[in-house]
Parts: sequence; C-alpha cells; structure tokens
Amino acid sequence: MKEKFYELSIKSSNFYKEISEFVFSLGITCIEERQNEILIRDEDDLSTLEWGVNEYSKRLSDALGIKNDTSTNLIQKDNKDWIDEYKKSIKPVDLGEFYIRPSWEAPKDNAKNIIIDPALAFGSGHHESTSSCVMFLQKYARSGMSAIDVGCGSGILSIALAKLGCTVDACDTDELAVQSATQNAKLNGVNFKNIWVGSVTNLDERYDIVVANIIADVIFMLKKDLKNILKNSAYLILSGILQKYEARIIEEFSDLKLVERKQLNDWVSFVFQRD
Repeated sequence: MKEKFYELSIKSSNFYKEISEFVFSLGITCIEERQNEILIRDEDDLSTLEWGVNEYSKRLSDALGIKNDTSTNLIQKDNKDWIDEYKKSIKPVDLGEFYIRPSWEAPKDNAKNIIIDPALAFGSGHHESTSSCVMFLQKYARSGMSAIDVGCGSGILSIALAKLGCTVDACDTDELAVQSATQNAKLNGVNFKNIWVGSVTNLDERYDIVVANIIADVIFMLKKDLKNILKNSAYLILSGILQKYEARIIEEFSDLKLVERKQLNDWVSFVFQRD
C-alpha cells in the first residue's frame, strides 16, 4: 500500500447522473455517493479523470443548454487517514441472512457473516447493485450449484456464493481486484475453485449461476459469452445497470426468460433463466 492516495470530489446538481454514468463507463468502481457529490479514491493520480469530468460537463452544458454547475477538487491524503475515515463511515449492513461487516465490528449471531475490510477499491455491499445481487443469490443459489462471479471486485458476491454452498469460479480484468478477492476469501474462510485475471471469453465451463455486477456497456460486449456459459435452466444475474439501459438489456437478453427485476434508486438488476 502506498503512503498517499488521491481523492477527487465531483459536485454537480444538473449533471450528477450523467457524470456518475461517465465515471462507471471508464471502469471506475471505487466511488462514494453523497448528496450531489461523487468521491473517487485511488492510489494513482486522478488529474486526467478530473480534466475529463470537467470537459464532459462543458460539452453536456453546450449540448443541452443547461448551466454547468460542476465543480471538482483533487487532493492527496495519507492512506492512514483514509483507513481511519473508512472505519468511521462504513457500518455493517444486513442483507437477508448475510451480515456484511468490517473486521473491527463484532460478528452477528445466527447470520452468515462476510468480512470486507478497508480498501481503496472494489465493493463492500453498500451499493444498490451489490446489495440487489446478494439478495438474489440467497433466492436462487443452492448448495452444490456451480457458479461464476464475472467482474468479482472485492469478491463479496463470490464469498456469498461460497457461503451458500456453491462451487465458485471468479474473474476480473483488474489484477488488484483478483488479489483483493483472494485475500478476502481467506479472511472469510472460503475457497474458490478457480480465480483468474481476465474475462469469460471462449470459456469452456458451464455454470448453474452466472452473476455479472458490471456496467451495462461491458454486459453488452459480453452478452454472447455470458449466455454461452449457462447450463440448461441456469440463472443469469445482471447488475450495475442504470435504469436508462433497462429496455436494451431486456431486448439483448430476450432469448432468455426474465424471472425477476429489482430497482433501487437509479440502479436496476435482473435475473434471467435459460429454458
């Protein structure tokens, strides 16, 4: 871990949703959402991203004829400070039978505890897309099923699947995410069958459950591969999707049965099934 990290604050009332989508489209998954503010943290310099956000806001303002009220502020902080701030702000969350907590919080009795400790990236269960997936997994995953977590991030969904008794594969195109997921699996006392840096293109394996909590653009690019790794009657859980993409998601996956849809704020998640 580096001694310093960068924190980029983006404030906007008029273009909040558009900027959020823009940031996710660049593959940034470590964000904190506040009222009309997005916080992004990374150990690498975020100056280029700051410039891109401001340019994007200017173009939106010109195209839509709406005042550009976007402001940004980039600062550098000690990683020690970040961990202290994280401990103050991140609290445990109940998601059905799961209790997702940092290691300094006491475990909850009669619950499946998942420990996710401070990190500069990936996921802790608080985002709407992740929480929807955790709830879906409890409904559709069964002990003995084979499962894969595509774009595993912190490994929170992979760990949930393992604690539900599934045999789990996981992958992510980000090497740091794979390292994080592997470490978190050990922290939670579970094992993955396979985990790798990369995606599911040309994968020979077939699964009972495929979960992809990634942005819509990547889901569209991987749609053929996601379908190809489904067993007969398998479930495909898609999340990380802004509501504006809902109609296209339903169209692109119309050859599968739409089983369930869940919306939390602007984020929509789906469960499809292969007949």
